[in-house]
Amino acid sequence: MLQIRCKNNNVTKSFPEGCSLLDVYQEFADDIQLPYPVVSAKVNNRSQGLKFRLYQNRDVEFLDAREGSGHRVYVRSLSFVLYKATQDVFPGSKLFIEHSLCRGFYCNFKKRNTDPLTDEDVELIRKRMTEIINLDMPFRRTEATNEETIRVFQERGFSDKVKLLETSGQIYSDYYTLGDTVDYYYGPLVPSAGYLNVWGLERYEQGLLLRVPDWHDPSRLAEKVDQPKTFEMFAEKTRWDIIMRLSNAGDVNKAIMRGHASELIQVSEALQEKKIVKIAEEIDQRFHREQNPVRIVLITGPSSSGKTTFCKRLSIQLLACGLRPISFSTDDYFVNRTDTPKLPNGDYDFDNIEAVEYKLLEDHLLRLMQGERVEIPEYNFTTGKREWNGKKLKLGNDTILIIEGIHALNPLLTQQIAEEVKYKVYISALTSISLDDHNWIPVRDNRLLRRIIRDYNNGAFTAQQTIAQWKNVCEAEDQWIFPYQETADAMFNSALNIEFAVLRTHAEIILASVPKNCPEYAEAHRLLKFIHFFLPVSDKEIPPTSIMREFVGGSSFKYRGI
Repeated sequence: MLQIRCKNNNVTKSFPEGCSLLDVYQEFADDIQLPYPVVSAKVNNRSQGLKFRLYQNRDVEFLDAREGSGHRVYVRSLSFVLYKATQDVFPGSKLFIEHSLCRGFYCNFKKRNTDPLTDEDVELIRKRMTEIINLDMPFRRTEATNEETIRVFQERGFSDKVKLLETSGQIYSDYYTLGDTVDYYYGPLVPSAGYLNVWGLERYEQGLLLRVPDWHDPSRLAEKVDQPKTFEMFAEKTRWDIIMRLSNAGDVNKAIMRGHASELIQVSEALQEKKIVKIAEEIDQRFHREQNPVRIVLITGPSSSGKTTFCKRLSIQLLACGLRPISFSTDDYFVNRTDTPKLPNGDYDFDNIEAVEYKLLEDHLLRLMQGERVEIPEYNFTTGKREWNGKKLKLGNDTILIIEGIHALNPLLTQQIAEEVKYKVYISALTSISLDDHNWIPVRDNRLLRRIIRDYNNGAFTAQQTIAQWKNVCEAEDQWIFPYQETADAMFNSALNIEFAVLRTHAEIILASVPKNCPEYAEAHRLLKFIHFFLPVSDKEIPPTSIMREFVGGSSFKYRGI
């Protein structure tokens, strides 16, 4: 008999060898009483599906769709139902699950006859999804040699999955079936389609929007937030993918194997520089217009998006346009640490808008725009105090202000300044590559890897500590950054197509240092698992001015507070 300890209630019970997690849950269910249906579990801090069988003593924690890995299991399973429905209704069609959008997932859908998608088509797909879920079709997992799995997908013409598996270096792989439909997913699924009671499907732009449960309340759909500018930024990313002939991890790996890593780096950097030049030229044009010339550039983005390096590179391009940029960070207007708001657990809430003395910042901006010379504070991150060190600014006829920080687009910061004289930039690392047509890489994973590497290299935090903080970081972004991103005049994607191949060389040893007996190991293991799909590439050819250098080190720019 096995001894299985349930971490939800810290009770240990005996079970027969080979029992499933579903068997274990049914024994513990009355005592656990989670508020929402269980969809997956962690076994010794590793995410597993409920059909996973146990053969040794284990710690088990059952999860609903509020927890990160539980939510991913739910969405992954729902994606398979969508894919099967499209194949049943439109045989030979192609579905590309591309990225998160509008608090759901945008899917590009191509019918075999290339006719445009209609509302009637969406209704047919939705109806078939409902039938599959009502039938409670089981998801069946098959483990086979990598060669056998490749053969399964070759026979079905899935070149994206074939390229991924051919370059993965795996000995064994899993694939899933739902009825007569076969697909590949790099993480577990729910036991059957009947688990998927909360979802929606609608037409969005030229494709589909798959709507999913709310993170905080999985009994209801996440509220839809229209994001036309974000959609266009993703569309631009897709156009870049076409230019570089890369759309998934297999394409990247094949290019690396052919010796094209250097070229991929150079083209990616050139495309980013081209975008920065375009933004600088637009700012220059607005600066020189007769009425309401732009005098302030506001730059924001979530954690580890590359704001600081982008700000420096934009400043260089503005200089090339004949302007004189003066930049400072909203961080210099932090209140003294003792006055910083706190989270419910007692930690300082540095991401709260009240952690910034925004009224003082706005007063300084107004005075600068009136031609005054103003002394600007500098925040001492060591002492946790704002200091006045004699740094004075005065705007000249050719001067433009650049203000960077997570609250830069928050209206509270510049509410007394006319919109016409502000130019707003939103920057984020919008993951440029998917694993295959149905396995996207969450945008936040890109930034989390960057932050883990930077924190570790700078001696700020261990990987375990960074992962532990990440939930609070994400919640702060949802509250203080994302609500304002659609107000931006320009959006910039700081991710590189070859980025995960470069990050792998840094992240492997750092993630491997996370102890297996801590909760953060689950996330470290997951990140390691997916990053191993990319062949490693040295960062030696990443230029010193690259945004990547802000995280892997070796930048020619100087940074404060990092």
